[in-house]
Amino acid sequence: MIVTLLIAFLSLIALMIIHEFGHFIIAKKFGVKVEEFGIGYPPRLFGKQFGETIYSVNLIPLGAFVRIYGEEGGVDDYRSFVGLAIWKRILIVLGGVLAFWIASAIIFSFVFFIGASVPVGDQDVVGVTSTQVLVMAVQADSPAQKAGLKPKDEIVGFNKIADFQAFIEANKGAAASLTFKRDGKEMTVSLTPRVTYPEGQGPTGVALERVANVIEKAPWYLAPVKGIMFTGEITWAALAGVYGFFTSIFSGQGVPPEAQLAGPVGITIFLSKAADYGVGFFLYFIGSLSVLLAIFNLFPIPALDGGKLLFLIIEKIQKKPVPVNWEQGLTILCFVLLITMSIFITVKFDIPRVVELWRAGL
Repeated sequence: MIVTLLIAFLSLIALMIIHEFGHFIIAKKFGVKVEEFGIGYPPRLFGKQFGETIYSVNLIPLGAFVRIYGEEGGVDDYRSFVGLAIWKRILIVLGGVLAFWIASAIIFSFVFFIGASVPVGDQDVVGVTSTQVLVMAVQADSPAQKAGLKPKDEIVGFNKIADFQAFIEANKGAAASLTFKRDGKEMTVSLTPRVTYPEGQGPTGVALERVANVIEKAPWYLAPVKGIMFTGEITWAALAGVYGFFTSIFSGQGVPPEAQLAGPVGITIFLSKAADYGVGFFLYFIGSLSVLLAIFNLFPIPALDGGKLLFLIIEKIQKKPVPVNWEQGLTILCFVLLITMSIFITVKFDIPRVVELWRAGL
């Protein structure tokens, strides 16, 4: 579990680095001086200067940043950010968002090359003809553990989790034969479901998930095309989800019940759990997350790329830049609000997820 959490966390940081690299590469392309490209946030642990740019590793491992000369205003220099034409500054601002979408398209291309099984629950999925019921976790001293079941085993003979639960319910207190598949080899064991059991464990002490091979493997020459098209589909679906979320909020209905708010801790947990379903779904989740981050960064909120874009649009309309102290003040205020919201989501939603995983022994 610790290893998968670490991999998940590093994957999230990698997305942040890719995002900042998008700003970095376009700024360099337009001849703007980039003062620093940092991994993590200050204070700085160490750094090395190559050319005019310092490449640093910093103490707080929660993302990355690019320090562009003149980005905060107050500089009159042709090598500065403010010295560029507005359309070039807009492209630099959008560089990070575009990097998210490009990363997503590349990731999905690889997913189509290897294929991916994703959790589908017991619902029917259009175009899916075969599913698997997989063991995701086994409780200590449970009938499932005593029978020899392990995570990643496939329960044979059941198309839905509800079918397995009905089978277990009908055999409480009695030995029942159960067939599972491990590494392509079928095995049959005797399992006796408990009549009484600890809360949250169920009669067998096993956590199951139904998965389906939703993304079929594609030839290498078609995988990039499918990856790009799928990125568009995920983007459209995400925009529809965002629209539905805010429609529900502003109509007074509150947060939709299907919405799962998550901060950095929660996202890391989701990523680590995605790894349990294999490389395909792990990459599928990262690709989807990259799209969501691209959309989130376009929100017209100071401290996000969308906020910077908004200031540039205002500058274009009024033929003069927004006063530096106004922009900096609003950016700092929104940054503090975003951090506060992140802390609230972490305490309200993420910590209970961690506790739940800990109690489940995952």
